[in-house]
Amino acid sequence: MTSVRLNKFLATHHGLSRRQADEKIASGEVLVNGIAARIGQTVGPNDHISVDDQSVTTQQTTLLALHKPIGFVCSRRQQGDSPTIYSLLPEHYHSLKTVGRLDRDSSGIILLTNNGDLAHQMMHPQFHKTKAYQVELDQPLAPLHQQMISDFGIQLDDGVSQLHLTRQKEGDSIHWNLTMHEGRNRQIRRTFAALGYTVIKLHRTDFGNYSLGDIKCGKFEIIKML
Repeated sequence: MTSVRLNKFLATHHGLSRRQADEKIASGEVLVNGIAARIGQTVGPNDHISVDDQSVTTQQTTLLALHKPIGFVCSRRQQGDSPTIYSLLPEHYHSLKTVGRLDRDSSGIILLTNNGDLAHQMMHPQFHKTKAYQVELDQPLAPLHQQMISDFGIQLDDGVSQLHLTRQKEGDSIHWNLTMHEGRNRQIRRTFAALGYTVIKLHRTDFGNYSLGDIKCGKFEIIKML
């Protein structure tokens, strides 16, 4: 390792974003060779770095894709009777962090990584990572509502939600393919609910350049290890 800025080092090897790393540095939680680190500091291969009194070791960047089943939550702790997606992974991958989330009632591709910079680039709207879903509604979507969602967007409490919709089959107004660049909390469900529809099934097939492909439900594949 050549000398790099400390926040970049932590983003690559500790799973933090650079902003999160700077916040921890500013709060005195990061030590370099036993001394409180400072914003903008660089570190080299012989420096000892710790965060919250735990040493940070140089590790490979790991990115994996999991086919999340319905009924599982994207957290480390089980919520009520709902198991966590980490129960589907070997223990040595339990330190990976999810790149965004899928709610308990949704299925499809979920990415996990230990690289905070990579996670930030996948999630932040400025990088325009397209996410693709298959949606089933409780009733046919009216043509006017389709146009409102795709062309103008629907006003939600946290801003306008604009989704691009195409039919899965000609003449079928219940099953839709949907693409979006954002990923606000339950955004798709809230968008349709604002117009009086309930999303019965929500399945994510693509996240940026990564596709679910033929990964079986409940299984995962390693995308890259660098």
